[in-house]
Amino acid sequence: MRRDWIRRSEIMPSATLTFVFAIERGAPAPLTQQRTKAAVPFAGKYRVIDFTLANCLHSGLRQVLVLTQYKSHSLHKHLRDAWSLFNAELGEFITAVPPQMRDGGGWYLGVLDALRQNRYLIERSRAEQILLLDGGVVYRMDYAELIGYHREQRAGVTCAVRPAGGSVADGAVALRCDAADRICALTPRVHPQKEPQIASEATTRAEGTESFDAPMGVYVVDKALLLAELDALAAAEVEAAPAADAGSPPGAGADLALHLLPPLLERETVCAYRFGGERGRVTPDQYWSDLASTDAYFRANMALLEAEPPLDLYQPDWNILTYQGQYPPARTVPGATSGNEGIFVNSMLAAGTVIRGGGVSHSVLFPQVEVEDGAIVDEAILFEGVKVGEGAQIRRCICDKDVVIGPGEHIGFDRAADAARFDVSADGIVVIPKGKRV
Repeated sequence: MRRDWIRRSEIMPSATLTFVFAIERGAPAPLTQQRTKAAVPFAGKYRVIDFTLANCLHSGLRQVLVLTQYKSHSLHKHLRDAWSLFNAELGEFITAVPPQMRDGGGWYLGVLDALRQNRYLIERSRAEQILLLDGGVVYRMDYAELIGYHREQRAGVTCAVRPAGGSVADGAVALRCDAADRICALTPRVHPQKEPQIASEATTRAEGTESFDAPMGVYVVDKALLLAELDALAAAEVEAAPAADAGSPPGAGADLALHLLPPLLERETVCAYRFGGERGRVTPDQYWSDLASTDAYFRANMALLEAEPPLDLYQPDWNILTYQGQYPPARTVPGATSGNEGIFVNSMLAAGTVIRGGGVSHSVLFPQVEVEDGAIVDEAILFEGVKVGEGAQIRRCICDKDVVIGPGEHIGFDRAADAARFDVSADGIVVIPKGKRV
């Protein structure tokens, strides 16, 4: 108990300032046409950023700045509706910070450039350390233990790492650590298929593939060090990797690993913090996913339907918060024509969903979905407000918000026909864009 009290006293709002990066468009591309990656719906009721912010909340972090840029309205609305939790009178906040045009009038050109443009927010903070987080990744982590480890090691920078290799490699950066978990070197990796899912030591060993340590998009940096190095690091980042789309610079995880760590390795103590161990209050499920493609996103949602899902959403003292509309309970009712009962098997159903004589199996349904008489939904992800008409059949399909599937439609059975109308992934997952009427 004493150790836990000391750990949390070290990271209270006056000691740690947190930046969450949500500036890039990100992947999967079909789902980020109208929203930034951090705002993509996930697991039946959440947005991707909810996992990072819930980690902050449970870790005792109360000063959080969310840097936004690409198509950020949906994210800003979500932050307002779901995360207006903290007390400003106590110096607590979760605040969205789009480009302020304070320095040159430009957009954020990368994550370090975003920090440079908001240097004044760091300078005026009383924080001793800065926590840098990628807002487009799904995982659960006790940042209090990470920050405590950083202070124990007297490190200038601490990078949270996960085991990766083979099919779970993200193809971005491999870190080499010594016996004391000091990071010695890093190497960009080229992987033909960027399909990350869950990185665990057991999985890597079982596959018999080369394993390596990969960054998670979680960094602790001493404030004084960051301010001293920030201008040079940001300039090098922009020069080395100019964004093809200035409105959507590269993702935070790879960008920080490639441009923050290398210049500091030789002259600063740069430590690795191993993810998924016994430290902290989170059950060690070792789950980490950056949802880097349509197929990775689909598999990550389907995995939640397993008898023992790889991501523990049910830990009572580490619940994931989000905005929940005041909708009536989900229900099944008989079909008006057939009289058949609506049924669902091994599926997630959010509030306001109604199945009227249809059938749903192995699917994830967000709020206010309607499945009409005789319709069949199998292995599908239906975002909020989707309507599936009478007698329609859909399988291996992702329907974005407010999609309407007409009566008798068949989607997911003929790949060529589907590809002529919609985006179809390498694994054959059909994505129907937001608001489409089919």
